[in-house]
Amino acid sequence: MPGLLARVFCLVALFMLAGCQTLLNETYPPGAGSTPGTLQNDDDPRARLGASEHPRILANYGGEYNDPKVERQLARIVGALTLVSENPKQSYRITILDSPAVNAFALPGGYLYVTRGLLALADDSSEVAAVIAHEMAHVTANHGLLRKRAEEAEQIANRVATEVLSGEMTGEQVEARGKLRLAAFSRQQELEADVIGVRMLGEAGFDPYAAARFLETMDAYSRYQNNVEDLDPSLDFLSSHPDAPKRRELAYRHARAFGQPGVGTRDQDKYLRAIDGLLYGDSPKQGYVRGNTFLHPVLGIRFSVPQGFQIDNTAEAVLATGPGDIAIRFDGVSDKNRTPLTRYITSGWVSGLDPSSVRPLRINGLEAASAKAVADTWEFDVTVIRVGNRIYRLLTAAPVGSSNLDAAARIVTSSFSKMSSSEIASLHPLRIRIATVRPGDTIASLAERNQGTRRKLELFQLLNSLSSGETVSVGEKVKLVTDQR
Repeated sequence: MPGLLARVFCLVALFMLAGCQTLLNETYPPGAGSTPGTLQNDDDPRARLGASEHPRILANYGGEYNDPKVERQLARIVGALTLVSENPKQSYRITILDSPAVNAFALPGGYLYVTRGLLALADDSSEVAAVIAHEMAHVTANHGLLRKRAEEAEQIANRVATEVLSGEMTGEQVEARGKLRLAAFSRQQELEADVIGVRMLGEAGFDPYAAARFLETMDAYSRYQNNVEDLDPSLDFLSSHPDAPKRRELAYRHARAFGQPGVGTRDQDKYLRAIDGLLYGDSPKQGYVRGNTFLHPVLGIRFSVPQGFQIDNTAEAVLATGPGDIAIRFDGVSDKNRTPLTRYITSGWVSGLDPSSVRPLRINGLEAASAKAVADTWEFDVTVIRVGNRIYRLLTAAPVGSSNLDAAARIVTSSFSKMSSSEIASLHPLRIRIATVRPGDTIASLAERNQGTRRKLELFQLLNSLSSGETVSVGEKVKLVTDQR
């Protein structure tokens, strides 16, 4: 429910905040200093398409993450897979994206991307190789270019159908049919890439069962993130990927061509050494979530949400959801003209504002203003706070008639403050640290060493590919999440 409510509130808030400009990562522009390289001849449309899209990918995913140890490990994996790929002459550029999301994808021309969130979740080199092999298969099969052409053909078909068949079919029906055809086209591409990827894994000497194993891990992580036991596959029918059970079964079936489970190398020790120290979760340029508090060491600000709320730190804004369908949104805008806050709050960016509710105030020594608003079935407490040449915006929302709006808003707004220099100096990002299991250690005791995370035991099991009831052995290497250096 929190994930669903966050999506609903995000839509409502975006409706209210037309033209919103986030400041949460403005100090470090995404992709700053990155120069997209062209991997093939400029006459190749695949290379041109990949190069043109590369800056946009960096901007959308927080820029490039640099870690020489991990980069060397990925280069070895890509090199081994290239030799057994369907086009060994294809060159590749792999980029680690500075994002905690678990994702990987490819662009035409050999541009490969994996997020550091995915690298943290993977348990060994074979699992990362499974992901990369799948993406390389998209490149060698020209799936990106074929998808682009299919989209262009669908747009033409939709236009013709709308103009010629307008009496028989509505525009919405034409669009829906087009989406279904593109979804089926994409699902077929994914299954094709799965088959090619498993073959590459086995022929390169990696554990071919890693693909099925990591698909299961990603599915479990998705449930962990959404806080639900089961996801209804019928809700995902327009997804570009087939449902997870079908993909796992297909991957497992094709892996059997290389022998029984246990064949191939997993290369776990080398992989864990490579990711020791990998940034986990939020980065300094996005701010940190610690329990029920959001802290941004670069901007030097902090605030807390009520106990029992869950904070989601996205690229566009900080969202929090809690009991009673209460939702909170935080973002910021530049204001070099030093607009009076009472005038700013009535300048048209809030829909349904009650002008009579606007009042100036001070919050922990900072200039501020607040107001009330109503939009659709939601009531809002809107508070804006000035820090230097920036205006920070805190919106607390509740269903119309809720008795909890004012109390929740008061907790959030009264907690907003500037961070002291000592607070900033003491705040460190979370990282993956590799620990050796010692005598007396249990899964529960090791999980308690995780910091800054929720549902510690479940996360520890996910990060270390441990099923319920499984134990650890003395001398075994495990992943922990900690801010300890």
